[in-house]
Amino acid sequence: MKSIFKTFILALTFVLFNCKNTTSNLEYKYTNKPATIACKNTNAKLYAEALYAFEEDILNYYGKNSRNNNAQPNLTYAYNQFIRNAVYSKIPYESVISQHTINVFKALKNDNTLWDANNTKSHLNYNSSLVKCIAENLKNTNLKTTFNALLSVNDLSTKLIGPPIVSNYRSALNDKHLATFIAFEFFYAKLFEVDLTKVNPHKVDTKVDFNKTPTSPKQQ
Repeated sequence: MKSIFKTFILALTFVLFNCKNTTSNLEYKYTNKPATIACKNTNAKLYAEALYAFEEDILNYYGKNSRNNNAQPNLTYAYNQFIRNAVYSKIPYESVISQHTINVFKALKNDNTLWDANNTKSHLNYNSSLVKCIAENLKNTNLKTTFNALLSVNDLSTKLIGPPIVSNYRSALNDKHLATFIAFEFFYAKLFEVDLTKVNPHKVDTKVDFNKTPTSPKQQ
């Protein structure tokens, strides 16, 4: 019995050490960016890194209006296109993701509070401190009501929460709690279904100024 207990303790120690090591070895690129969410009992530094990495990826892939060759990549347009495609399951994650975001995702996977293996609609844990914090701090009143109603039945899947967010995608630019949910539910949770060993990450060339408010395009 003592032998089994010792084996369990050693295994647990090994797992915890590797989790901590993966996170501590992550290269943080956005530490000079503004704080994102004000949530207690969460890994705020890692979550902020995850949000900014996600935004840079969608900016590079979706940010430029193909109908305007002179247009500069625009985060508002990127959110518009990303969310609409996410709702209809048309995101080519293998093409959107960068190597840095893969590294961020690997660190996120070690945060056991974030994920729910029993959630068949999303890997995201809707009972996590992060999701509860987002539910309390959404700025858009109508969206907050809808969000909390779906949370009460434990179903914030893209299929249900997606359409209301499509109608309010611009809010993500000024509401980092909403932006964080979009990143975790529509992006990182989906990466569990992607074979990252077969992904050829794109090289990020765009210099993103997250402090600058982009010019809003006409809504599609």
